[in-house]
Amino acid sequence: MAYLESKPRYEILDGLRGVAAMMVVAFHLFETYSGGPLSQIINHGYLAVDFFFVLSGFVVGYAYDDRWGKMTTIDFFKRRLVRLHPMLIAGGLFGVLMFYFGDCPTFPLINQTSVGMLLLMFLIASLMIPMPESMDIRGWGENYPINGPQWSLFLEYCANIIYAFILRRLPNIVIALLVLVSAVFTLDLGLGWNLLGDMPENIYSAGTFIGGWGVVGWQLHIAIVRLSFPFLVGLLISRTKRFVTLKGGFWWCALMIVIVLAIPRIGGANPDDFWMNGLYESLSILLLFPLLVAIGAGSRMTDARSQRICKFFGDISYPIYITHYPLIYMQMSWVASHEGASPMQHIFVSVALFFLAIGLSYGLLKLYDEPVREWLKNNFLKKR
Repeated sequence: MAYLESKPRYEILDGLRGVAAMMVVAFHLFETYSGGPLSQIINHGYLAVDFFFVLSGFVVGYAYDDRWGKMTTIDFFKRRLVRLHPMLIAGGLFGVLMFYFGDCPTFPLINQTSVGMLLLMFLIASLMIPMPESMDIRGWGENYPINGPQWSLFLEYCANIIYAFILRRLPNIVIALLVLVSAVFTLDLGLGWNLLGDMPENIYSAGTFIGGWGVVGWQLHIAIVRLSFPFLVGLLISRTKRFVTLKGGFWWCALMIVIVLAIPRIGGANPDDFWMNGLYESLSILLLFPLLVAIGAGSRMTDARSQRICKFFGDISYPIYITHYPLIYMQMSWVASHEGASPMQHIFVSVALFFLAIGLSYGLLKLYDEPVREWLKNNFLKKR
């Protein structure tokens, strides 16, 4: 096939992806000390995943919509695998290396898992096959118990498959109609309407968009809802090019991402008030995240320092997201086994893990991901 050179990147969007990814790391570090959705610190940090899906829809549309006359569906899948899979494998290997360091009452199945079973789970995860609860080796009911955040990459792969076979062929008016339909189901999930009647009563994540990492019915419902609107609206933005220009766009958008994800929970502990938080998160997904992408695409960097910051954030955004969670498993184990630790010790461990996650992701990017992807491009993408 003819090799397709990469298009110019939207630097601000790369930078915003990195800001959101680091907020995810901070959210998970604080989550160890939270008592659930009502009291989580950086309370809405999980919404970074929904923001990532908006970015993914935009980037896929921008990068590939006008290339289908020059590449086949197989070519498209090869390019996406080269971009995403090497680092996913690295995250899985890191999860294997760190697995037994997470042994604690929080993860009751770890000490019952043999090395052979662990390696089998790694192989299955490397093939992107989600695992049912009956195959759980940690005790949390995750699709990918070696590296939890892989569930969102599974959805990313699904979105790419649907795009290649269906969405790329649809006109903008149909995409817009799908955006409207998916917006209804976003409100349905956020406000607890339960239009399909498949969500359990008294669900712990009511009034939030928490979920999507299991293979039971209601978890699949959440996963599909969280993927559909963001990916579709990102694709529509890339096609219509309805961008917004804002001076200092990166800094304003980065500040907004931090505020939106970190703001305390809206409403109280009374179930009758859960709709308030659900409305806040629904509007963040339906209105704010698309606006941030439109600003990021329409604004420009004005100085070299901002460009360097955006490039660094963009470079580590995917590596830090897909490799940080084994460190969180270890943090949870350390907290569970050090009940008498002082507040300063907890702060030191958490801050150290945050910077370790950054250093690890950057090291893997430079020493592993970039060389491997370059080799794969030269041997599997470029025409001989």
